[in-house]
Amino acid sequence: MSDTLTTDPQSAPARAPGRTRHVPTPPTDNWRRLPIVVLAWVLAFLWVFPLLLVMVLAFRESPTDWSLFSGWTLNNVVGVWESAPFDRYYRNSFLLVAGLTTAQIILGVLAAYAFARFHFPGHHILFTIVLAQLVIFPEIMLVENFQIISRMDLDNTLIGVGLPYAASAFGIFLLRQSFKTVPKELVEAAEMEGLGRLRVLWQVYLPLCRSTIVAYAMVSVSFHWNNFLWPLIATRTADARPVTVGVVRFLAPESGIDFASLTAGTFITVIPLLIFFIAMQRQFVQNFMRSGIK
Repeated sequence: MSDTLTTDPQSAPARAPGRTRHVPTPPTDNWRRLPIVVLAWVLAFLWVFPLLLVMVLAFRESPTDWSLFSGWTLNNVVGVWESAPFDRYYRNSFLLVAGLTTAQIILGVLAAYAFARFHFPGHHILFTIVLAQLVIFPEIMLVENFQIISRMDLDNTLIGVGLPYAASAFGIFLLRQSFKTVPKELVEAAEMEGLGRLRVLWQVYLPLCRSTIVAYAMVSVSFHWNNFLWPLIATRTADARPVTVGVVRFLAPESGIDFASLTAGTFITVIPLLIFFIAMQRQFVQNFMRSGIK
């Protein structure tokens, strides 16, 4: 008789379902990631520092006074707001951004649906033309765009400011690539149910590609809110100027640059977009991740 004890594998206690064993991260891995983490924090600080500087100087009586417990004031922001019709600038910016984002999504969805779903004569040629617009900077077309809206008597109007940006080549390309990931079996099943082409787009393509559409809409809002050069050229009065152009009057007055007014005007310009990003930050990141995972 042997004194050796043997253990039956089947008699060993089973691990509770749904529980995983926690494996601690080796200290060497943490030290290896430390330079990357430090570099990320440094880059983030360099990226945010100009915005923090503007927000601080906007509420300082003097840009050279850095006392922590004195020298704070709201007069800069109040004075800038009262010295220019910022309520009208805000209205123009909101109307312009809302109209352009809506137009780009509608036209982009329809064009992307046509390029992704149907094959027609000149399909590849037209899509190549759309892709070619991605390598053309908008600044190159400033003179031609201004001549076109002037001939149409749309200069110094919100329609004239937004017309050159009503369709986006990047939006068409992005949505077309997203639409091509939709399984053909779902489209064929919807067609067998008797759905027309527009209903297939509405009930099949749009729900599956919603994250890409939302992500693109957020990028469009940010771009058109910050757009400066074209609205500066296309407008002459406050009736059609957005807020980014309205703040230009504080850049170079005859007496020199007033940093207090300049930073206060910049603060008034960026604060709505900053609030929008903070409120939509989680959805912003999630939609970009989902649109990239597809």
